[in-house]
Amino acid sequence: MFFRLSFILRSVFTLLPVSSLFAEHGRDWTHLLDAELSQWEVWMGVPHSSVKGLPPGTSQNDDAKAGAPLGLGNDPKNVFSVAIKDGEPVLQITGEIYGGLTTLREFENFHFFAQVKFGPQKWAPRLDRKRDSGFLYHCVGPHGAFWNVWKRCVEFQVQETDMGDLFMLAGTSGDVRITRPESGPPMWHPTAGYQQTGRARRVADFENPHGEWTTIEVYAVGDQAIHLVNGHVVLAIDNIRQRGGKTLTKGQFQIQSEGAEVYYREIKVRPVKRLPAHLTAIANL
Repeated sequence: MFFRLSFILRSVFTLLPVSSLFAEHGRDWTHLLDAELSQWEVWMGVPHSSVKGLPPGTSQNDDAKAGAPLGLGNDPKNVFSVAIKDGEPVLQITGEIYGGLTTLREFENFHFFAQVKFGPQKWAPRLDRKRDSGFLYHCVGPHGAFWNVWKRCVEFQVQETDMGDLFMLAGTSGDVRITRPESGPPMWHPTAGYQQTGRARRVADFENPHGEWTTIEVYAVGDQAIHLVNGHVVLAIDNIRQRGGKTLTKGQFQIQSEGAEVYYREIKVRPVKRLPAHLTAIANL
């Protein structure tokens, strides 16, 4: 009887917003966004063949994995920029060319917070697909390890109706409590058994409608991480590691440009010593 009751309570509580109840948003935060993007560097991938107005001789290809990337600090179409809105910096990403905005610093044992929303514009090769971006953490190694663009990392998916999904890029993996539906990728659920995976869906869709700001958060301590969307725990990972079994506990942050107009604000991070107990109870870590 106790097991059934605890199962029900945990399942219901997973669907309740918790971050807004417990997060201390005025304490120890480092704000990462300013008008000059002074805490970031830009790496641009291979422009799609449809992109116009590039310098003569620029390598272009329909396949992002083919051709020569534009590289470090080379953003001729101003894909990444900052505008000041109501006195606050807002990161603007056109999405026209695949690229990554990468922090100069590495982060370990952190709580990351940002707000994100999509604009109307989409670009090839994703004109007929969902608007997509992504927040990447524990980014290590060289630029361009994945698709000539992004580093080896863990991805918090920022995609319409899929915010909080997990992708492990360029040789990372982790243990996730997943169920396997009849179709589609495995889905995280806090009462399922652990399986090693490089891809998992969030438990439910908690993002706001298109054009409205959605809050995304990541808590990462040691080799564990928890994803939150609008204060809801949507996915958790244990034993994050690289190819060969090496534990992955720290790295840079990257924000993707991936074929869609997208905006970020309130990008900030603070150190934490441990995962909050109320979150680990929900996530069953």
